[in-house]
Amino acid sequence: MTEATSSAHLDIIAQESGIPLSSVSSTAKLLAEGATVPFISRYRKEATGSLDEVQIQTVRDRMVQLAELDTRRGSILKSLEERNLLSPELKKKVLAAKTMSALEDVFAPYRPKRQTRATKAREKGLEPLSVWLLENQDADPSEKAAEFVDAAKEVNDKDEALAGARDIIAEQVADDADLRGRTRTIYEEEAVVSSRVMYGKDEDKEAARFRDYFEWSEPLKAIPSHRMMAIRRGEKEGFLIMRIEVPLERVATPAVGDWVKGAGGAAEQVRMAVEDGCKRLLMPSMETEMRLKGKKAADETAIQVFADNLRELLLASPLGRKRTLAIDPAFRTGCKTVVLDAQGQLLHHTVLHATAGSSSQQYEAAVELAGLIKKYRIEAVAIGNGTASRETETFVRKLKLPASIPVLMVNESGASVYSASEAAREEFPNEDVTVRGAVSIGRRLMDPLAELVKIDPKAIGVGQYQHDVDQRALKRSLDDTVESCVNGVGVELNTASKQLLAYVSGLNDSLAANIVEWRSKNGPFESRAQLKEVSRLGEKAFEQAAGFLRIREAANPLDASAVHPERYSLVERMASDLGCGVDELMRDPARRKKIDLRQYADDEVGLPTLKDIMAELDKPGRDPRKAFEVFSFAEGIEKPSDLTQGLKLPGIVTNVTAFGAFVDVGVHQDGLVHISQLSDQFVSDPNDVVKVGQKVNVTVMEVDMARNRISLSMKSAPDLGGGTPRRGQGGGGGHDRRPAQRRDRREARPSSGGNDWFSQALNQAKKK
Repeated sequence: MTEATSSAHLDIIAQESGIPLSSVSSTAKLLAEGATVPFISRYRKEATGSLDEVQIQTVRDRMVQLAELDTRRGSILKSLEERNLLSPELKKKVLAAKTMSALEDVFAPYRPKRQTRATKAREKGLEPLSVWLLENQDADPSEKAAEFVDAAKEVNDKDEALAGARDIIAEQVADDADLRGRTRTIYEEEAVVSSRVMYGKDEDKEAARFRDYFEWSEPLKAIPSHRMMAIRRGEKEGFLIMRIEVPLERVATPAVGDWVKGAGGAAEQVRMAVEDGCKRLLMPSMETEMRLKGKKAADETAIQVFADNLRELLLASPLGRKRTLAIDPAFRTGCKTVVLDAQGQLLHHTVLHATAGSSSQQYEAAVELAGLIKKYRIEAVAIGNGTASRETETFVRKLKLPASIPVLMVNESGASVYSASEAAREEFPNEDVTVRGAVSIGRRLMDPLAELVKIDPKAIGVGQYQHDVDQRALKRSLDDTVESCVNGVGVELNTASKQLLAYVSGLNDSLAANIVEWRSKNGPFESRAQLKEVSRLGEKAFEQAAGFLRIREAANPLDASAVHPERYSLVERMASDLGCGVDELMRDPARRKKIDLRQYADDEVGLPTLKDIMAELDKPGRDPRKAFEVFSFAEGIEKPSDLTQGLKLPGIVTNVTAFGAFVDVGVHQDGLVHISQLSDQFVSDPNDVVKVGQKVNVTVMEVDMARNRISLSMKSAPDLGGGTPRRGQGGGGGHDRRPAQRRDRREARPSSGGNDWFSQALNQAKKK
């Protein structure tokens, strides 16, 4: 990319985004030097004018798009030049195109084509006749057409000659850049998306998932992303036919006005050619373009929904360092139970037959469980929210644990993915997948972010049609989200897994592995400066990463904060000016209040950075996540059949989509709060009302046992006349109406029995 091109790109980005040109220029320079988005946002505020991560990502992504546009522009110019087609006027048009669509429109008439009706007509020598028709529209074409009859060229009569000439004109019409531009605007503003059931599929059981779209239509510019994705999926699976159309006359009528300039027989031939070009070539081309554009728009929305949900999940409140007993519930095979120390290390594991089996087995399970809680001085109990979770919770609560030991449900979605992963095998090579899954459940309670980064985000189950969207764009967005969350919270250098370290600004998989290897050989890091001793971790990586890494109880207290090492000398100068040490400055708010930040501002360090430093000195290494709150589901409500219309329940939001939110109310099946039921006020975006992990109160509107659907409402006084959304307003596509939040274990439920043995078990445990 030339300096002139780069400068032009910066101007375009500044104009489009409203970000000052100086900020765009500085950001682009930092990105080109290898700086990461979190680093720029946190530690280079003076350079960028305090741009946030979203603005920096906008600059980064647009730079990539404009570079791709220039690459395509260069290849087009090269193609035209090699074929001796590049006139000064055409070159000017190519260089002036500001979008990929406009560029392709300019190139369309000159693009090398496969064999078409027009190319065949040209091979038969009929192009001069097409030119004559356009230039002599008041004339009768019969006599002229007869001149092109040639059996050797397979032009047997004048009608065939005229048909070939029309094919050539039709292709010219379809390739006309101005007409394509106007037609694109018509499609963008007026096109209608329609779908109908595929022939012979209306009675297909699988097709029933798409029944809402058997006869459906709405404007392209208004269709929500989830409906576009649902219709596209139905078409892909062979159950729906989808079209994006405008009336023929909206395109053909103005095109005829452009091309037909006479009233003779030749003009009639031109009119026929123009209408054919619009109907057979231009409009199908535009429909294909609108399909791609519609998918891209739907993808962007779905990806943003996924990223927003993932951010909320990753930033869920951590319980913190507590000795935890974690249970992965089950019926027939028993509950996989593990004990973790305050750092999340596995101390013990066993299987408890707490929810099935004989009374003697349950008695033994109660004795063992109570004994484990006592022996390991357990501070919290984590229970996975899959099958048998409520029964397991009931079992544990019957032990009448002290109020200081909370019993908490943990979203286990994706735990099975982790347990079978390379990361889990490396961490627990001698344990089976059930033990690894239980460990993951316990660690998620202690620190959701540290544990969830070990799992492919797509397996966590907070997306909307995530398998249908552009996978590269999805990965890029989710990686950005994870990176933002990890660096926003900060990482404990001496305990972080290599999977967590890999998301730290400036690091990657290999550097993270090298850090862990150094730690295992040399013991814990005593200072950030020791990072420079790690193999292949150079000055640039250190600059990018150091500020996001924490070392508790380090000799230098700033190593436990978000103050970057490059600013240590500045803080030391502040302390020296006040006649104290850095540690005393951090402990004494009164001393910090005496600091006049303006005295320390210069060309490199301005007030934004100085204010960040003071905030860190006030609360060094502060975790930005919310404080943990204990949550419990309603007692006695354990399965969908326990729900009744009008019942009010507490719940936790597990997924937010464009059409509403899914809420876990503790019955192994998430319920849907449709967007129309989220609030007493009109809601255009569910994210304005709810977030993943949010505690909410809901009212049961309808329970459809046959279709496994639960309809809920968050309105203060919901209309209980029915809870089913209007046709077409659900998620569509059947299996994406509900997130995959539960592992399906088809096991028999336990029979009920007496509970006298619980008191006996407690007494037995106390004796032990």
